[in-house]
Amino acid sequence: MTQTTVYIKAERNTQMQTDDVFLKDIASLYCEDKAVLARVKAIKLHTFHEKAEKRFFISMTEVIELIKEAVTGVEVESIGEPDMIAERVYVEKKRGAAEALKILLVSLVCFFGASFTIMAFHNDIGIVDVFAKYYELVMGSESSGFTVLEISYSIGLAAGIIIFFNHIGGRRLTKDPTPIEVEMSTYEEDVEKTLIKTASREGREVDTK
Repeated sequence: MTQTTVYIKAERNTQMQTDDVFLKDIASLYCEDKAVLARVKAIKLHTFHEKAEKRFFISMTEVIELIKEAVTGVEVESIGEPDMIAERVYVEKKRGAAEALKILLVSLVCFFGASFTIMAFHNDIGIVDVFAKYYELVMGSESSGFTVLEISYSIGLAAGIIIFFNHIGGRRLTKDPTPIEVEMSTYEEDVEKTLIKTASREGREVDTK
């Protein structure tokens, strides 16, 4: 008699917009027996009861135990993450003036912060004096401070930023991820690992029994 095997590939972090967390929400499942697959997908792991409760932690060993309790005589093969986080996200459908104000504030902070950083760096290395000396050496006359060097450098700086960040406006120049996306992905991965370790250390992994 062939034994039924359930293959499960769990995600490390899943964002939920519903209070009930089912196994199908946090993992991809496969089983040749469709009846068994349906029963496994319907296993409820957790219910968010309070708005203040934002995260639910569970390990793969607990998930395997729940599957074997729900369906007897099955084997479970895990090919995903050993620990999972389900995060409850509350989405506001109506975006009012407060949301627009937040976007404007962040945009202004990023714009003026980046501008100040660039100017402070240029002032620190004395780039104005460097351009003036180069211009005087090549042209034989004193620089006015607004020459082909300053114009070319400004255009090159803007082009370099656009190419490096792989974005111009809302358009992506190539399909490759931008440096910010790579750093954000690394940051999110580190945060998720830290949350899981902290929850495990503090014994906050939820017992679903």
